[in-house]
Amino acid sequence: MQENELRKNIADNIRQYRAKQRISQEKLSEMTDISQQHISNIENELVNPSIEVLLKISTALNVTLNDLVY
Repeated sequence: MQENELRKNIADNIRQYRAKQRISQEKLSEMTDISQQHISNIENELVNPSIEVLLKISTALNVTLNDLVY
């Protein structure tokens, strides 16, 4: 899987799981102690999130890392 494809999958999946649960970026930020700007940057494919960040997000959204990546 190419880096761009991986970044797009992660961005799309985070956005999708947030929407399903009706969680705003601001609320996810509060739940994870990750800045809202960083979450926005991840969803807009501007940054590659660390494993630590993905773990916090997956825990907050009650999904697996696999769910976020693939």
